[in-house]
Amino acid sequence: MNGAADLGGMMGFGPVVPEPEDHRFDAEWQRRALALTLAMGAAGRWSIDEARHARESIPPPEYLTSSYYAIWVRALEDLLVAHGLVTRAELAAGRADGPGEPVRVLRAGDVRAALAAGTPYSRQVASPARFAAGQRVRARVMNPVGHTRLPRYVRGRIGTVVTVHAAHVLPDSNARGAGESPQWLYQVRFDARELWGEDADPASTVDVDAWESYLEPA
Repeated sequence: MNGAADLGGMMGFGPVVPEPEDHRFDAEWQRRALALTLAMGAAGRWSIDEARHARESIPPPEYLTSSYYAIWVRALEDLLVAHGLVTRAELAAGRADGPGEPVRVLRAGDVRAALAAGTPYSRQVASPARFAAGQRVRARVMNPVGHTRLPRYVRGRIGTVVTVHAAHVLPDSNARGAGESPQWLYQVRFDARELWGEDADPASTVDVDAWESYLEPA
């Protein structure tokens, strides 16, 4: 979706200042925000794509003035309400009005193993891959109202397929609960000047993982 979350290539936000790799949180509440998000994700009520879409759906004025983990908390609240696990009144009051609905629980002792195992999103499909490594492709010009993993800055641009991955769950479909609809996934490389014009570094490239429906022959 063309929302505030799709910031790639936009100006006016200042320089990117990398933090040390071992720096994770600025406050204790951020640890709790991450823990709550992971625990509720493990409950199995929504997919990672639906969770991403919930973050993207935050109104732009709020999104752009919120910190990273504040966005996570707001999206988690929206997901909990949408799936009937809490009400807005309960969130406002800070307490439950009655017994909660049973969900799958991620125990503290199981967190490390669960994170290490991950969740596989590769799938088997009957059709062969439409594109091959080395082939020139164009990212489609598309403006979906829902979730998509195709960055706005590559739409309409020409790149080269570097790797043909396995077929994977299509986020656009999975985010709205319309099924996994797996498609072939490709690593596509774009020259910086193809994306940004003559002012870009001619030696730089950008790699994007793109599903088959995002691409067309160049």
